[in-house]
Amino acid sequence: MYTYKTRGTCSSAINFDIEGDIVKNVRFVGGCRGNTVGVARLCEGRTIDDVIACCKGIPCRGDTSCPDQLARALEAYKAQQAGA
Repeated sequence: MYTYKTRGTCSSAINFDIEGDIVKNVRFVGGCRGNTVGVARLCEGRTIDDVIACCKGIPCRGDTSCPDQLARALEAYKAQQAGA
């Protein structure tokens, strides 16, 4: 399980698993439940790059959102894996 601490959103963290290149078990901590559950379900089973392409840059309050934070979390995960 990978945990990413969000910034600038109602959610405080995002937990997820990656199997190969597939996003699994996405769970937002806090946030607007309907929206975060919806985003999580839509991302399940998609590739990391697909989710980043769909979610990156979506604004809510300010210059980020829960979907955008998920994209940033996945980018951080990829960077961590590249450096490992």
